[in-house]
Parts: sequence; structure tokens; C-alpha cells
Amino acid sequence: MSRLSVISTDKANSTTEKLMKEFTQRIIANPPGVCPVDMQLAFLKVCHAQTCGKCVPCRIGLGVLEDLLESVLDNTATMETLDLIEHTAINIKNSADCAIGFESARMVLAGFEGFREDYLSHVREHQCTGTFEQPIPCVTLCPANVDIPGYIALAGEGRCADAVRLIRKDNPFPTACALICEHPCEARCRRTMIDDAINIRGMKHYVMDRAHASEVPVPACAEPTGRRVAVIGGGPAGMTAAYFLQLMGHQAVVFEEKPQLGGMLRYGIPNYRFPRERLQEDLDAILSTGVEVKLNTPVGTEELSEINNTYDAVFIAIGAHAEKRLNLEGEDSRNVISAVEMLREIGDGRYPDFTGQRVLVVGGGNVAMDCARTAIRSKAKTVSIVYRRRKEDMTALPAEVEGAIAEGIELLTLKAPLHIEADEDGNAKALWVQPQIIGPVRGGRPSPRRADKPQERLECDVILMAVGQDIISEPFEKAGIATKRGQLQADASGALNRVGMYAGGDCVTGPATVIKAIAAGKAAAANIDEFLGFHHAISVDVEIPEPLLNDKNPCGRVNLGEKESWARKDNFEGIEHTMSDEEALQEAGRCLRCDRHGCGVLRGGRQDRW
Repeated sequence: MSRLSVISTDKANSTTEKLMKEFTQRIIANPPGVCPVDMQLAFLKVCHAQTCGKCVPCRIGLGVLEDLLESVLDNTATMETLDLIEHTAINIKNSADCAIGFESARMVLAGFEGFREDYLSHVREHQCTGTFEQPIPCVTLCPANVDIPGYIALAGEGRCADAVRLIRKDNPFPTACALICEHPCEARCRRTMIDDAINIRGMKHYVMDRAHASEVPVPACAEPTGRRVAVIGGGPAGMTAAYFLQLMGHQAVVFEEKPQLGGMLRYGIPNYRFPRERLQEDLDAILSTGVEVKLNTPVGTEELSEINNTYDAVFIAIGAHAEKRLNLEGEDSRNVISAVEMLREIGDGRYPDFTGQRVLVVGGGNVAMDCARTAIRSKAKTVSIVYRRRKEDMTALPAEVEGAIAEGIELLTLKAPLHIEADEDGNAKALWVQPQIIGPVRGGRPSPRRADKPQERLECDVILMAVGQDIISEPFEKAGIATKRGQLQADASGALNRVGMYAGGDCVTGPATVIKAIAAGKAAAANIDEFLGFHHAISVDVEIPEPLLNDKNPCGRVNLGEKESWARKDNFEGIEHTMSDEEALQEAGRCLRCDRHGCGVLRGGRQDRW
């Protein structure tokens, strides 16, 4: 082969790789709400183009499947067509000679099952159930539907106080989300078609550092309605509901069993991630609306009955504050501490002292990382995280895992806890584990199974169990509220099986994220308002800047920095730096303003009810 032809081949290969990368970026940035049948057809065509064409199932069968999906989109398909799609895909899956044919058919079957209602709508109604309003990806994927392009544009102009006001239209915890939100809004950012997603949480962090929540006045409340609503639980869901109910003119009264408000924001997140004074900024702003609070007031079965008879409506947002156990032999030994218990103590300012001790943390989520990084700050000699899967299978945010490693915390992966060994005084001194081997994918992650290796003994002085949280639902079950596996059973509106009673947040969904709890509280407030016979609108009079007409050339994403590991791992001070004015201006300029271009305008405008 000549040198010229080699160069030509290399250029063709690099061009192909570039085009494939750009195609992948467009798939990643695909907005929610597009027609799933159309999306499946596009994927099927790509897969069909990659087959070698030697076997009939791929060469002929995939083409037949394409024609059948085309007929669904062309409104010429019948119910028999749907049966034929399913049978054809099954036959291809069972007879294809290569993985491409097998996976293509499997993908069609998975989509056919998951999007069945969409297929039926195309056949029966000749229309797609998906929205044609081209939703804005970041707004759609934010559980609280915060106007993200709007506040980024405001931040780009230095109008941070206005940005806070705009965020508060949908989320009264802007500081909390600026520091600890898992930012699902970034997952489908259309900027990824050019380079990388906008640092949305970083922009919010910048806003909240320049316009503290407690310094930006909240909106004026509506005229008092004379209605009183009890909110049981002072966490993010409960306080969000109380905030919006108060703005609507209803008097919200929060019953909190602990000595301070905040729920898991205070009693589940260490200070180095979310300084307590920053939490208080959000709480002070919420309380300035006139929300009444009753601290150190647990609500049991009898209290719930009295509250239900006294108030016009009740919202239950008790969270998930009970520890989950593995029921290991020796789990009741001394120095075996639940993550929930330790973080609860820290929430009230009582920090553990692990000076010179060897600490093991069992778990692989964000709570496990919080426990491990708290232990290293509590003067532990060594800290190791024991997890039964691989590092890449951890549910913790990658940044949290890398942060833990940088602080000297060791990951002991593929090790399943068996039992805890204690000394003669009942103190835990070792954790016995069974090595695992990673196996087939189930539920989206490879599942571990027992490896053909002997058990291992991990010496330790303290074991922190971070394997999940449970809901204390018994008092509510006794009051006649329907539950399932410990979770309160609410319908789509949050209503329970007792008139006037609603629930939301972790006690309904199980342990989830802060922004999902906020969204639940927001929805509950609107539904309770309707139940009480009103239809209040939540509005904001902030004028959003027009989009910049600058060229959207590729530009690197600004990431937030942190203190050096040596400077942060021996104290509980905040570790994350914010953006400079220069960085924020550049990051805001990267936004494609999908609220005005490409995706269509925000539905209903910025001043309507949610």
C-alpha cells in the first residue's frame, strides 16, 4: 500500500470517528418528549447499516422491521402490524448470527414493551403521545421545572438577585441546590452537541454566593384565605410546601420532631458539603413568609388524628430517617454505627472522635462517601469503603468518589459483608467479607456473585453502616393511611386514602434526591390549594434578557475547584470554590438559550401557575 493511500485511509477513519462522535452527542442531547417510535426507527437504521449482511435475519429481517415501524409512523399500521413487529423482532433475536442483529431486535422488543402506549396511540389515534412543543431539556429534566436558561442569562448580566427571585418561583431552596443538587438538568443539555453541558449547578452556586437567599426578599403573600394547613416534617419537601402555601395565603404550620429544621439537609449532609449557615439562609427566607413552626414536636397516631380534625388539610413529609440494616451476625456489637445515626448527631453539632482508629464504611452511595469523608475529618487513622460491586457501579456521584480517594480513603470493592467479629467485651474488631466476581447486567448494573475465593478478615475499630434508609410509617399505618413496604401510598396528586391528607418526598418514593423532594412539596402545595377551592398563581415579574447573538464556538466547560485535599480533610469547612465573574460570564455565554431558540419558548410563559 502506498504512503498516499495510507494517509487517505487514516483521514477517512478519523473523519468517520469525528462524525460518529457528533452523532453520539446528538443522541445524548436528544430532548425529552420526542416520539419514541421515531427514535427507535432511527436507532434501528443505524444498527442495520452496521451489519455485514451475510445472514438473512439481519439482511432481510431488520429491513422488514424498518418498514413495519415506518408504517406505524405513516399511520397505515393496524393492530396486526403491532403483532407482526413483535413476532419479527423475536425471530430475529433468536436466529441472528451476530450480536448486532441480536441487539437490534432486543432493542426493538424493549422499546415495544416500554413504549406500548405510544405504538397504540399511533395506530388508534394516528398521533404521537409525546409532546410536539419541543420541551427544553434542562427545564424538563429538573424535577421542579426551574427556569434554568432564564437564571443563567440573568447571572450572565450580573443580575444575581433577580436570578434568585426567578429560581424561587419554583424552588425555595436555591442555596441547597447550588451546593448539593445532583443536577439531573445537565444530562441532556443541548450544548453537548457542540462540546459539553453547561455547568448549571456551578452557575447557581455563583448566583447564591453573590446574592444570599436571606438577603433577597421573598414575594408578597396573597390575601389570607383563613385556611390552615398542617405540614408534618420540616425537611425540603415539607418546607417547600409550607413556603408556597404561605404565598397562596394559607397559613402553614410545620410540625418537626427534631430541635432544628432542615430534615436530611441538616441531618444527612455533612457541613463540608453544605455549611449549616448556608442552609439557614434558605430557611430564614422561607420563614420570612410567616410560616409557623413547632419544633421538638413528634407526630404519632393520636396527634395525627387531632391535627386532621383541627386543620383544613394535612401534608405529610416525614422523609426517610430510619436506618436500614443488613441483619449481619454481630451487627449489634459496640462501635457498629449506622450512617443515619452518625449524620443525625452531626446535624446537631455533635461530631464523632475517631482519633487513631481504623474505620470501615459499608456501602457505595453518596451517604457512604459522606460517612467516609466525615471519618477522615474526625481524625481516623485509616478509612476504607467496603462495597460488593465495582467502583464504576457505585451509585455515588463520581465527583464524590474521586474526592474521597483524594483524601486518602481506600476503596475495597467486590467484597460482600458476611458477619462482624467482636471481642470479649462486645466491641467490633473485624468485618468478614466474601470476595465477589462481577456478573450479568441486571437492572442496569452488572450484578456481583460469590467468587471462588476464601473469606477475608478486615480488621477495624469502627464500622459505619451506610446501606440505605427506611421510613418510620407505623404511626401513620395505625391511623388508617395506606402503605406498601413502609412507603405511604399517595396517588399522582399526592393525595392519600384519607380526604384532605397528602404526602410527598422520601416517605412516598423512598430515599431520593433533594430536588425531587422539593418538587414533591411544590406539587403538593398546588394540589392542596385546589382541594381548598382556590387556584392561586405563582408569578414573578423578572424580565429575562434577550439571547446574545454571539457565535457559539466550541469552548471548554468551567468546572468548580475545591480546596487541596491536605487543607480540607482535617476540618468541616466548605470545600468547594465558586466561579469568578469572568468564568461565570463565559459559562453563561455558552448557553444556547433553548427557551428562545431551537426548542421553542417556555410553555405558558414565566408568570403562570406551574
